[in-house]
Amino acid sequence: MVNKFATCLNCMDGRTQLPVINWIKTKYDVDYVDMITEAGMVGLLSSEKYDIRLLKKLNISTDDHGSELIFIVGHHDCAGNPVSDELHKKQIIVAVNIFNAIIPSLEVIGLWLDENFEVSEVDLSTFSP
Repeated sequence: MVNKFATCLNCMDGRTQLPVINWIKTKYDVDYVDMITEAGMVGLLSSEKYDIRLLKKLNISTDDHGSELIFIVGHHDCAGNPVSDELHKKQIIVAVNIFNAIIPSLEVIGLWLDENFEVSEVDLSTFSP
């Protein structure tokens, strides 16, 4: 049996890890979630201020683990990206669009964690960059 992987670009905030991993594993029927974290990840991705190390980690997950799903995660009360929830969700959409252009062969999905750390998919049609 081949293990199924997904890749998650998430904030380093420890409150976000387990809810996101559990949600992805359940909703998308994957065995493992490769977690790539940075403080305020969505702010970095949407402003394209990430570095080559992030892309190298992403390539390991997609090339070596065969991940075909990429999740970009933002959350309420983010210390690394202290913006309003509305702006944060817009940044998720911008980041998803950037990564869809960089890696068009993979599915890129935006996720939001609310004040209760409940996970939901971000509706990409709510904002046009």
